[in-house]
Amino acid sequence: MDQRAELSEFLRSRRARLKPEDVGLPEFGRHRRVPGLRREELAQLAGVSVAYYTRLEQGNGRNVSLEVLDAIARALRLTEAERNHLTHLAKPAAKKRKRAAANRPQTVRASVRHLLDALDGVPAYVLGRRLDVLAWNRMAAALLGDFAALEPQERNMARQVFLSPHARELYVDWEAKATEVVSFLRMYAGCSADDPQLSVLVGDLSVRSPEFRAMWAKHTVAEKGHGVKRLAHPVVGELTLAYETLKVPDDHDQSLVTYTAEPDSPSADALRLLAHWGVDEPAAGSRR
Repeated sequence: MDQRAELSEFLRSRRARLKPEDVGLPEFGRHRRVPGLRREELAQLAGVSVAYYTRLEQGNGRNVSLEVLDAIARALRLTEAERNHLTHLAKPAAKKRKRAAANRPQTVRASVRHLLDALDGVPAYVLGRRLDVLAWNRMAAALLGDFAALEPQERNMARQVFLSPHARELYVDWEAKATEVVSFLRMYAGCSADDPQLSVLVGDLSVRSPEFRAMWAKHTVAEKGHGVKRLAHPVVGELTLAYETLKVPDDHDQSLVTYTAEPDSPSADALRLLAHWGVDEPAAGSRR
C-alpha cells in the first residue's frame, strides 16, 4: 500500500466532509467547484501556508512537525482515532516499530487461552493483526459460528462479515458492523502499510465485495472499543449484548473481545440457553 497515496486520500476525504459554515467561515457564492473546504481555507484554519498544506496533501509528510499535524487535525475536526491515523501516515518513523513485527506469526499465550476457557457462559475471542481470529472459547463459537470449521485464512472477521451469508443474517445492523470492520482495518493499515498479508486481504475483499470496496474508499478510521451489538441467532433468537475490547499485555496487536448481557434480561436467558445448547462442544480456547 502506497503510504503517500494513503496520506493524500485521507486528507482529501476529511477536507471534503467539512463545509465552511461548519468551521465558522463565510460561504461566498452558491456553487463551489470542490466538495467541502478548499485547500486555502483549511490552511488558513490550521495557520500554515497554502503551499505547505498542499505539499502535505500531495503525500509529502516527511518533514512535517507534530505541532503542525495537531493544528491540521484541529482544523479538520478529527477524532482521536483519526488524529492517530494521520500521525502514522505522515510520520514514517512512527510506523517503523511495527514494520518488522507485521510478518511474524502471532501466537496466543497459554494463560490467555486458559482465560478464554474459564469465561464460562461469556462469549470471548482473541483478535490479532488484520482482525484475524486467533483463539476463541466454546461460547464464542456457539454465538458467532464454528471458527474451527473454517480454513485458517478464513478465520478473519473482515472476511466473515463481508463474504459469509451467515454474518449478514447474524448482525441485525449489518451495515454498521461492516463499517466498523473497515474502520478498524484502516486504522491498522495506517500503522502497518508494509504488511503484505494486509494488502492481500484488502485486495481480495475489494474484488469480491462491492460493499467493502465502497466503504474502503471512504477512509473512515476507528479504534475497536466497546459498545452494544444486536444479534439474530438462528437457535436462541435476538440478543442485545454489550462488548468490550481489552488489549492483551505484552502484545498490543492482540485484543480480547467479550460479549455480555444485562443481568436478568431476555438476552441473558438466551445466552444461558445457548450455553446449554453447546454443552457437548469441546472447548476451543486453545485453537489457533
